Amino acid sequence: MANFSNQMRLSSTLLRRLHQRVAAAVNSSSSRNFTTTEGHRPTIVHKRSLDILHDPWFNKGTAFSFTERDRLHIRGLLPPNVMSFEQQIARFMADLKRLEVQARDGPSDPYVLAKWRILNRLHDRNETLYYKVLMENIEEYAPIVYTPTVGLVCQKYSGLFRRPRGMYFSAEDRGEMMSMVYNWPADQVDMIVVTDGSRILGLGDLGVQGIGIAIGKLDLYVAAAGINPQRVLPVMIDVGTDNENLLKDPLYLGLQDHRLDGEEYIEVIDEFMEAVFTRWPHVIVQFEDFQSKWAFKLLQRYRNNYRMFNDDVQGTAGVAIAGLLGAVRAQGRPMIDFPKMKIVVAGAGSAGIGVLNAARKTMARMLGNTEIAFESARSQFWVVDAKVSIPSTTF
Repeated sequence: MANFSNQMRLSSTLLRRLHQRVAAAVNSSSSRNFTTTEGHRPTIVHKRSLDILHDPWFNKGTAFSFTERDRLHIRGLLPPNVMSFEQQIARFMADLKRLEVQARDGPSDPYVLAKWRILNRLHDRNETLYYKVLMENIEEYAPIVYTPTVGLVCQKYSGLFRRPRGMYFSAEDRGEMMSMVYNWPADQVDMIVVTDGSRILGLGDLGVQGIGIAIGKLDLYVAAAGINPQRVLPVMIDVGTDNENLLKDPLYLGLQDHRLDGEEYIEVIDEFMEAVFTRWPHVIVQFEDFQSKWAFKLLQRYRNNYRMFNDDVQGTAGVAIAGLLGAVRAQGRPMIDFPKMKIVVAGAGSAGIGVLNAARKTMARMLGNTEIAFESARSQFWVVDAKVSIPSTTF
């Protein structure tokens, strides 16, 4: 009889706890549990149990304290040892060195791609640990998550794709983009890197697979510049591809149509820009690896109305100008001698012409910023490709 009473009391206790859990779930929208910090402020989340562990934004793995495990209903769902991030990084690095060979898809698969695969798996399950690994080993892993490895990743992206990252807007989404932007879960986005895949690095048209360049660039912004990873968004605008190999590849993930051109192309980009700035009015949009045909036109079209820039035209140019001015100083010459320099630009892509235009404007300003100064600066440049050299006066 005593055992029966004890069992009844135990059942009543379990029922009360069950009712408490149900009530907590119902009222979760007003709860104030937190699992991470944004700067020095707690970030409030409304997820519990396995939903937390399956969310790479908030998952900390075995780094959750017992207090957090109780509040978030994950006690018992993790091994009992609470590990610091330093311990987690050491464990991951040991696994990384061990798996580099095993992660290769055959002898033709380079080790750098194997490293990318392992890092990408970590990114999928635990963003906090991923960025800590990247920040503490930035010299080693920056070439893995971005150039030069990202070029190989983009070439093979249809086969490497496992879990979606970022957003995809396509020619098939015309008329729907204003509603699509609300499918992204973040209420605030500070930085978007967008590409149309038309000129990825020096590899040409890679279509939808160019999303890898936007993902890699934002990874560096988070790890090296401290941007909140929950407020960045890599974007691919798929307007088709002129890469015949991709058009014939049954495993290609993008639209298997030739690229839109003219007003049709502009309409897609216009709709995208209006949609993202409607939802996130203060976002910065970086255009990345657009072919020269569109890079300059889109920059001129949007630069006075939106917070945007073209990295190839303006970002590369800014760094190049700093280098050119530094070269003048290194020669022990005064800065006013810069307009006297003869400069050869190798390649007439958006980056090369962007550097040329920026350097030419810099020279013109030094010479008084007049029409004569501008014409004088033009004569200092030559653009050269593999077959022919062209005087800059043709631009």
